Amino acid sequence: MNILVLCTGNSCRSQMAEGYLKFFAKENATIYSAGVETHGVNPRAIAIMKEDNIDISNHTSNNLDEYLDIKFDYILTVCDNAKERCPFFPGKAERLHYNFFDPSKVEGTEDEIHKAFTKTRNQIKAYCKNFVEQHIITSTL
Repeated sequence: MNILVLCTGNSCRSQMAEGYLKFFAKENATIYSAGVETHGVNPRAIAIMKEDNIDISNHTSNNLDEYLDIKFDYILTVCDNAKERCPFFPGKAERLHYNFFDPSKVEGTEDEIHKAFTKTRNQIKAYCKNFVEQHIITSTL
């Protein structure tokens, strides 16, 4: 099973989702993440995931064009911009969308920024756990 997580810049939300999907799905799925642009992996995303013992420090920021030849079972968009700009993918991938708040846009104290990243990370974690339970674990039984 192939799953693609799409976001605008493949730097923060999609990177967190990729990390959690790999953690929850284990060997039952191959997880990719990409952006309609590439902005590099956000250091704060790496740090907030490390706080939950998920290492995304060696992830790369990829453009969705790199994956056009892969047949995906699911395409998950994690921001409205990516949903609107996502091209047609050949095949029968089921598309699911959830617009997560972008913590990288928060300006304020370190504490305020950390709280924003924590909140988004926790929402993405719950979403990914639920997705794997509903769509991956049940299909492998």
